[in-house]
Amino acid sequence: MERTAGKELALAPLQDWGEETEDGAVYSVSLRRQRSQRSTPEGPGDRQTLIPATDTFLHYRTSKVRALRAARLERLVHELVSGDREQDPGFVPAFLATHRAFVTTARVLGFLLPPPPPPPPPAGVDSKRTEGQDLNFSKNLRAVVSVLGSWLRDHPQDFRDPPDHQNLGNVRIFLGWAAPGGAEAREAEKLLEDFLKEAKGEQTEEQQRLAWAGPPRAVQSPRSEFAEDCAEEKGPGSEGPELLDFSVDEVAEQLTLMDVELFLRVRSCECLGSMWSQRDRPGAAGVSPTVRATVAQFNAVTGCVLGSVLAVPGLAASQRAQRIEKWIRIAQRCRDLRNFSSLRAILSALQSNPIYRLKRSWGAVSREPLSVFRKLSQIFSDEDNHLSSRVILSQEETTEGPQDDDCPPGSLPSKLPPGPVPYLGTFLTDLVMLDTALPDMLKGNLINFEKRRKEWEILARIQQLQHRCQRYSLSPRPPILSALRAQRQLSEEQSYRVSRVIEPPAASCPSSPRIRRRISLTKRLSAKLSREKNSSPGGSPGDPSSPTSSVSPGSPPSSPRNREPPPPGSPPASPGPQSPGTKLSLNMDPPGPWPTSLTPSSSRVPLLGQQTSEARVIRVSIDNNHGNLYRSILLTCQDKAPGVVQRALEKHSVPQPWARDYQLFQVLPGDRELLIPDSANVFYAMSPAAPGDFLLRRKEGTRHTPSASPT
Repeated sequence: MERTAGKELALAPLQDWGEETEDGAVYSVSLRRQRSQRSTPEGPGDRQTLIPATDTFLHYRTSKVRALRAARLERLVHELVSGDREQDPGFVPAFLATHRAFVTTARVLGFLLPPPPPPPPPAGVDSKRTEGQDLNFSKNLRAVVSVLGSWLRDHPQDFRDPPDHQNLGNVRIFLGWAAPGGAEAREAEKLLEDFLKEAKGEQTEEQQRLAWAGPPRAVQSPRSEFAEDCAEEKGPGSEGPELLDFSVDEVAEQLTLMDVELFLRVRSCECLGSMWSQRDRPGAAGVSPTVRATVAQFNAVTGCVLGSVLAVPGLAASQRAQRIEKWIRIAQRCRDLRNFSSLRAILSALQSNPIYRLKRSWGAVSREPLSVFRKLSQIFSDEDNHLSSRVILSQEETTEGPQDDDCPPGSLPSKLPPGPVPYLGTFLTDLVMLDTALPDMLKGNLINFEKRRKEWEILARIQQLQHRCQRYSLSPRPPILSALRAQRQLSEEQSYRVSRVIEPPAASCPSSPRIRRRISLTKRLSAKLSREKNSSPGGSPGDPSSPTSSVSPGSPPSSPRNREPPPPGSPPASPGPQSPGTKLSLNMDPPGPWPTSLTPSSSRVPLLGQQTSEARVIRVSIDNNHGNLYRSILLTCQDKAPGVVQRALEKHSVPQPWARDYQLFQVLPGDRELLIPDSANVFYAMSPAAPGDFLLRRKEGTRHTPSASPT
């Protein structure tokens, strides 16, 4: 039988082997195959030569690879210093990026920083023993210095602790004697200078703001709601040009510039589900400020679209259609600039009910812009967990720039194109789902570091996109930025009332764009989930990756009682996954007993709305006057209704003794509800075909008022 020499076997280079437990730590074990060739001696001496591939078979070397999956904090910190970075290169970056989810920076430094070296030994002490101790101490010292260098370089904000910056001071003292004059010590000194300079600049700005502040404005007389909503009939102010007076390219470039600057400031640790969920808790106004800034910018762009289209109720339908067409062209230009954040914001505003219901205006939109609008809207389709937008973003990340003329064919481009600027809500959703589905701690008080590795995979992609966004070269245009800030922002209720003034309720027009309208920008869910008796079944619920805003596209605001049917031909809406704009509750304890070990099956995360044989992520809201704030919890096949009600109330900050006063309902399509009996197993009693949205409603006869988190 003839055998082809050098034919490589189709085997996986890395195969899972199992787990090992050592000193209370759990390791995953894999076998790594590496190709090697047999060497034979050639003549006298030790000289060797590789046998040609045509005369030999391929040889493989198998090595054992271990990766830490769960351990106590002390062991995790010890792994930072003594771990094998060749076997587990992702441990250090994953720990530094996610440690704030389970431990403070000060405590890590307490374990990491060794004390100063002891004084020289007196005469007569065994020098061999001392030399051995010094060698081991120096080796650990170099490892600690290396970790601190990576920490200072990649996550400098972890050391910000005004006004004294004590953590950074401790690092400076350590590096002063451990690595005097080294790159790490210089990095620490520069970082402290930057912190002090920023603090001084903020103090100066505050003093200037107080000095320039004019006298208090006189109290304005109250105005009626209708007069306030329709005050724009006189037209925009004459202080400066309106936003849409500028060209499409200018507006899109300035929006991209603003999005890039905010995205570059995002701290990856603030995107963690356990960090981002704390933003709605009392006294947590300063939590995740960089992520809040991106959400505020997203909402501002949406408000600009709503304000410019709805601002003048007296416009003719053709004039309003021109404004819609220009925003579509701006959205297309944002797509060309690879700015998916403003692209999503503009499309969401155009798909919101106050604009979407304007049948005469949409009927006057030209065919070409309408076709572009439909194509752009398909990017953010919610099918298959927003697979379309994820694939497009991945393709944009791997796009290569044009090659230079002197570059040989097939070589890498000398300059990659800038961006893309991602829609941050997609990453926030993934991190929230990870935090909801996987436990923080395992049996034996072990930190589930496998969860942190999965979070790091998402955070690393964010950091990679931030690095790509540094290549943008855009200049600010103050007139356009001033017009953006001057554009009036309409609230959810105002925009809906103005829309009804422009076009009173009537049958929908076939000319309205028939697109999927499930994109949500608001903390509230759409009218279909608001449980108002006279709400229309045509509303569209929240999108999993939409940040907060003041509009719920695809459905009217939750406050007006008179609802309008959706345009004919629109697909029926179904509740989507949880939005990061909603107040998800994280850091939940897993239901039932803690898992004793990390198995491959335990790391599978069920997506929202997807049901496995044992677990499913569901959303639960409370029917009250605070709006529908949804919390995500992990439902297992062992959960009874009282336990689910109690956990949901805990997420909504409602006192636990009131759990017996609530009933659990599953929200079904067609504006229907399914009552879950108090003694039922929720996992088996729920409808598996319906979305995993539930509602808590007080039983008749109860009088207390729950205090949910404010919107």
